Amino acid sequence: MTLRLTALVGLLYALGFALFSVSLAQPAEGARTEAVVVLTGGKGRIERGMAVMKRGEATRMLISGADPSVTRADLARRLGPGTLKTLRCCVDLGSEAVDTRSNAEEARRWMIKRGYTSLRLVTSDYHMRRAAYEFANDLPDTKIIEDAVQTRPSLLLLFKEYNFYLLRRAAFWLDM
Repeated sequence: MTLRLTALVGLLYALGFALFSVSLAQPAEGARTEAVVVLTGGKGRIERGMAVMKRGEATRMLISGADPSVTRADLARRLGPGTLKTLRCCVDLGSEAVDTRSNAEEARRWMIKRGYTSLRLVTSDYHMRRAAYEFANDLPDTKIIEDAVQTRPSLLLLFKEYNFYLLRRAAFWLDM
């Protein structure tokens, strides 16, 4: 009986991982929100957020989890000509967050301060499910559009994200 139950749990875990791996988040096109929140830590995320701003799909951007030593001028050098004006007027650098959960907390404070009710969440495709879960918990009354940066994650990275996601969900349900 114990062996069968263990095998069933293992099978469910493996099927969940397979589903998680093949159903990664996609980029969002054309959706308009008041704000865009970019989570640092992955290639192409800040560039994606700036593209959203240039298309006028959001009015202000928070780069959450930025290193405190990074300046707008540093970002302008990285992002290329014509970005400094947007960075100065419409981009806030948040340096309080150290993980996905604190990204959501930092974004919540920023959203409340500005009175925003909708946001576009930009992060990597493999990270989106966990990030969206954290943001939905911290910002339950906020419309959140998921805008994933496409990547080619390794199997190990997917495994790590899947386990983080499961652990956060389990912790949430155990707290109830």
